[in-house]
Amino acid sequence: QVRLVESGGATVQAGGSLRLSCVASGNTEESTCMGWIRQVPGKDREGVANIDGGTGRVDIVRSMKGRFAVSLDNAKSTVYLHMNNLEPEDTGRYYCAGRWGCRSWTLRRHGYNYWGQGTQVTGSP
Repeated sequence: QVRLVESGGATVQAGGSLRLSCVASGNTEESTCMGWIRQVPGKDREGVANIDGGTGRVDIVRSMKGRFAVSLDNAKSTVYLHMNNLEPEDTGRYYCAGRWGCRSWTLRRHGYNYWGQGTQVTGSP
């Protein structure tokens, strides 16, 4: 089993930046692919980005490229979501998730085995 704990959620003014963190514990070798998914009010869950700790592959949803980035500190078993130029439309709950090895469909289909409880991000006008 893998336990994922997110932190860093906050209320940020439009145009501001925020960094979310997710620490993995337990059998972390089962979660080499770490991703971020968000739930925006009134919309379906949406994959944001993921990163494969084994291959280094990064996948970011096209609409967020240029504003969001993802990074991984293997030594700390921590994945980060770097959010820049935040908009009110980015408001939502952001979840960290993991699985063994990222696949081409993982981001789009939210194909993860382990999930955190989420952290709330609010972009204020």
